[in-house]
Amino acid sequence: MKTKTKQGPHQFPLSLLHYGNSYYIERVAALEKALAGQPRQLQIEMMGEGEMPADWALLIRSILMQRSPKTRVVTHARSSLLGAAVLVWLAGDRRLIRDDARVFFRRATTSVTGEADDDTVWEEGETNHIDAFAQADPEEAGYARALQLINEFLPVKEMAGRMIDVPTLRQFGLVENEKLDRFLAAAFSGPQAKATTNEPKPKRVRAKAKAAGVGALKK
Repeated sequence: MKTKTKQGPHQFPLSLLHYGNSYYIERVAALEKALAGQPRQLQIEMMGEGEMPADWALLIRSILMQRSPKTRVVTHARSSLLGAAVLVWLAGDRRLIRDDARVFFRRATTSVTGEADDDTVWEEGETNHIDAFAQADPEEAGYARALQLINEFLPVKEMAGRMIDVPTLRQFGLVENEKLDRFLAAAFSGPQAKATTNEPKPKRVRAKAKAAGVGALKK
């Protein structure tokens, strides 16, 4: 006799804390356990006023990237998102956010692994002097890496330091509109609904939304 798997979404709460290593250790273990069960849908409920440390955000993203293709991840931001927490939200297959919430990330004070940006031009002799008191900041390097990944979805150079509202996120295709929500609800409701739905449709909606967002920035 076959055991039926739960079809409903698996709710996974994730508080956003400035400092909470013990909490994030527990949450990471719980996330790995939840994904090991290969649920049909995992919904991450993000809530809190804190800024998640970049290293934890990178770790959570890496775990989500290794999930089974059978599992669809929904990231639901019930609060505004700060810094590296944006990266976790972007890792969802579908992203929800409170209508009046905002997204914000600052610029990094260092590049990944301390390397120069592509636009940086080094003058001869700059590397002849090494400050003996200078120390690498792993936390800031992790944040720079998070921004690098966020840049795959949003233009970091243009948007860092700005409050990004939901309409702007929608222009980039990051928050699905009502029409696309209905499409996805039908697509995941069962085989019969899938057979009557044109699957490439949401891709066209996303492409148009992203093009509109880039055009708005240029203006």
